[in-house]
Amino acid sequence: MSQPDIAVLEPSVAALVPGLADAYRLHPVSSDPATWPAAARSARALVTSGGRGATTAQIEALPSLEIIAINGVGYDAVDLDAARRRGIRVTNTPDVLTNDVADLAIALMTAVFRRTYAAERYVRDGGWASGASIPLGRSASGRHLGILGLGRIGKAIAARAAPMMASISYTGRHAQPGVDYSFVPSLRDLAARVSVLIVVVPGAADTAGLVDAAVLEALGPDGVLVNIARGNVVDETALVSALVEGRLGGAGLDVFMDEPNVPSALLGMDNVVLQPHRGSATTETRTAMARLVADNLAAHFAGRALLTPVV
Repeated sequence: MSQPDIAVLEPSVAALVPGLADAYRLHPVSSDPATWPAAARSARALVTSGGRGATTAQIEALPSLEIIAINGVGYDAVDLDAARRRGIRVTNTPDVLTNDVADLAIALMTAVFRRTYAAERYVRDGGWASGASIPLGRSASGRHLGILGLGRIGKAIAARAAPMMASISYTGRHAQPGVDYSFVPSLRDLAARVSVLIVVVPGAADTAGLVDAAVLEALGPDGVLVNIARGNVVDETALVSALVEGRLGGAGLDVFMDEPNVPSALLGMDNVVLQPHRGSATTETRTAMARLVADNLAAHFAGRALLTPVV
C-alpha cells in the first residue's frame, strides 16, 4: 500500500518526529491553498497548529481529506462545521502541555509583580553599575488569585499558586464538583475581589471579548491580568487604555489579538511582560505534542480509535 499524502501547515511536527517522513509523503504548504501543488491537494491528512488552524478554503482544497491533526490544544481556528459536514476527524494535543503552560502563567504573574523586565533592563543597560535608582516591585505572595476557566491548565495553575496565595477563586460556565476553590458566577464580581486574574478559558465565539472594560475596571489600578489563553478573549483596546491610564496595575501577556503584532503602546511599559505565544515552547513539551500528533495519525490510518479526538 502506498504511503498516505499529508499536507503540513505546521513544519515543527516533522522536524520533531523524524520517522514521520518515512511513514508518509509530506507536503509542506503555505496558508494560501491557491499555491498548493497537486500532490498536496491529494492529501488524506492535514497537520496544523492551534494558531494556524484550518480554514474552510483549506479544507475544501483537500477533497481526499480524512483527518486534521492539530499540534496544540486550541481548535478555535479550525472550521469544525466544515470538518463535520465531510466526516473529517479532528485531533488535538491536550494534557502534554498543561504543566509548561501553567508554569508560564505563574512566571508571568510573578514577573509583573516583581517588575523583572524593568529590573533586567536596569542591569543590562548599566543602571545598576551607575548607581541609578529603580522603583520597588510588589510581592506576589499573599495575593487573592482569580482564574477564568478551571480546566486542566486552570487546575494546574491553581495547584502551583495555592502555597503562595491568600485565596483562590474561579469562574466558568458552572461550579465544578470536588474543587476546594471558591466559585464566583460573575466574572466582573470575581475581578473585583481578586488581586490577579489569570485567563485560561478556551478561545471560542462565546468567550471573545469576555474580559472587557468593566472587568478590567473591577480588577483595578493595583490588579494584574495574565492571559495565556487566546488574545481575543480580552478586549485588547480596553486593556491598552486601562494600562496607559493607570486603571490597571499590570499585565503578563503570552497571546494577542493580531499575532505577531503587539500594540505599540505596550512595548515600553515596565509593568507589562510580553511573550510571543510560547506557553508550550519547551523542548520536552513540543516533542511530546509532535509525538501525539504522529500517534493520532498512525491510529487513524491503522483504523484504530483516535487518542485525543475533538471531532
